[in-house]
Amino acid sequence: MRVTDSEENVLYGETLRNSTIDILKPADVLQTLRTTQEVTSVILDPWYNKGIGGERKDYHEWLSSVIKAACNISKHVFVWGFPEILAFQVQTIPESFTLISWLTWYYKNCPSVIRGWRSAQNTCLHLASRDAPVYPEHFLNDEQLERWRAGKMRFVPGPPSVLEAPLNIGFVGKKEQTKHPAQKPLAVIEPLILMSTREHDTVLDPMCGSGTTGEACSRLNRRAILCDISAEYLSITKKRMDQCCGFQKKETAMQSRLLEK
Repeated sequence: MRVTDSEENVLYGETLRNSTIDILKPADVLQTLRTTQEVTSVILDPWYNKGIGGERKDYHEWLSSVIKAACNISKHVFVWGFPEILAFQVQTIPESFTLISWLTWYYKNCPSVIRGWRSAQNTCLHLASRDAPVYPEHFLNDEQLERWRAGKMRFVPGPPSVLEAPLNIGFVGKKEQTKHPAQKPLAVIEPLILMSTREHDTVLDPMCGSGTTGEACSRLNRRAILCDISAEYLSITKKRMDQCCGFQKKETAMQSRLLEK
């Protein structure tokens, strides 16, 4: 069953093992959020208002509106960005949501031509409705999980709020690389999905870029809805699903034309 308002919005859809991946037609992030029915988790990874992607004077207001729209359809929302940018959003979180964690992605291998401090971190805000469940048990080993199920574990040792993983650049993460200029590694997306969802829950990524969320959901047996404003990036996503997830449904001639526009 689709979770989008219309079948016509779906360019590609296929069941992969125990997950379903839907790739929507190219659309602006706000349009996608306002036309998608309720999901379990939303991952937002916008351009950071510097460098690639350009700048907009109303960026903070725009991002606040995107976060609010995501909170309207989901119990969990993750927002990626640089810390100095996301700091503005902490004070504008919708009243029905709370900041669960300020996550830091720490990477050592960032190349830089800037003299001085070299960037080695990215921030991800985990926002959730006040009644939203979290699943730290998904990070337990078999022995810990047995103790947890027996009620013998006083403290659940969830994952740290610092995610350490290198950038996919050069020979690092070569198998994952898609030539997208700002691709996240699977190692920093999978923990978000594990903490906020159970198997068969649905994750929406309305700015999916190269489709990392789609591959992560397939590996973890979650459903995914993927969209991006760029038809070029959606083509990268489709190719990635073909190669790594067995995404084999053949698109119609009409659907092919839509991606070319």
